[in-house]
Amino acid sequence: MNTCLLCDEHDALGGYLCPGCTKATVVRLECMPTLYEGLRPFLAPSSAVAQGRGGKGGPPPLPVVENILDLRGVMVATLEDWLSAVREERGMRQLASRPGVDGRLAAAVSGLLANMPWVASAWPQAGTFAEEIRDLARSVSSTIRSPEPPRGTRIGNCPAVDPSRALCGAVLRLAPGEKAVRCQWCGNQYPPYTWAQLKSWIDEDTGARDVA
Repeated sequence: MNTCLLCDEHDALGGYLCPGCTKATVVRLECMPTLYEGLRPFLAPSSAVAQGRGGKGGPPPLPVVENILDLRGVMVATLEDWLSAVREERGMRQLASRPGVDGRLAAAVSGLLANMPWVASAWPQAGTFAEEIRDLARSVSSTIRSPEPPRGTRIGNCPAVDPSRALCGAVLRLAPGEKAVRCQWCGNQYPPYTWAQLKSWIDEDTGARDVA
């Protein structure tokens, strides 16, 4: 082989995975226990589900979020299946299953990492393996990644002026749950009773900019 089966780049070492893709796969495998643990907080149902806001008279809600439970199961099954395939290809005896899901995950990761030099250099399935590990890591990461906080409603540009009569002009937003509009740049606050005047100031400044 002269081409990496994952990135399709030339591999001077002649293996099935180039050094870069080999290292990236190793890192993804090493991260699997952390990613698995990172899904734990998402197992708990939302308060709406817990309070039975689904259909009335239906079966009681599951004590966990089913798709997250399934994703954790997919992680363990995928890693175990690949380790089994590697050991079979190499004529190695299959390992006895460890007790507990966490133990099974750790054993699968450890076994795959121990075989990575052979996978990268000698296994024709290396590309498919590395691609599936990459996709699995991305799927779990996208699930546990914190969403960006809502930015709030855009009001306009801050009309405040400093002692030198310079206009602030920073974008004003009404943050979710807030009662007053606060400029993050100059610190001026505009409570609800000033909003009519605030709009008038913003319109005046916008008109002045348009004329200029």
